[in-house]
Amino acid sequence: MDYRLQRRLAAELLGVGESRIWINPDPEYAEDIEQALTRRDVENLIKRGLIRVLPAKGNAHRWLERRRQRAKGRRRGPGKRKGPATARSDPKEEWMHRIRRIRRYLRWLRDHGVIDRRTYRRLYRLAKGGAFRSLSALRKHLEEEGVIKQG
Repeated sequence: MDYRLQRRLAAELLGVGESRIWINPDPEYAEDIEQALTRRDVENLIKRGLIRVLPAKGNAHRWLERRRQRAKGRRRGPGKRKGPATARSDPKEEWMHRIRRIRRYLRWLRDHGVIDRRTYRRLYRLAKGGAFRSLSALRKHLEEEGVIKQG
C-alpha cells in the first residue's frame, strides 16, 4: 500500500505538510484509497473521513514553562552565565548610551552658557574620538581645564 500520491494531494488540498496527513490503515478501505488518483477523489476521501489532518505538534510544556520564567527574569543568575559580561551586552549599544549621555551633557553646558560654541565643538570631537570613558571622565576633564568648578 503506497499512498504517496494520495498523501501529497491531501496535503496540498488541506494546506498542511505531508507528515500531518493521516490515512485510515484499515485494509477494508485500502482499495478505495489506492484508486483515488485525482484531487476530486481525494476530496471525497476527506469528506468520508478516511483521510484526516493530525494536530500540529507543539513545544514541550517544560520548555514553555522555562521560557515564561526567563521572561520574568528568573533562571538568569550567575550560575547560568557563560563567557564575560561583554558577551551578554552589545558593545555598540553601550557606546551609543555613553556617547548620547555625553553629548546631552555637552549640549546642556552650551545652552546654559557654561561653555562657548568653540569649546563645545572641541569637546564634541574629543568625545566622538573616544577620549572620555564616561560622563564622569568628561566632568573630570572639564574640572582640570577649569571650565567648571569642583563639587
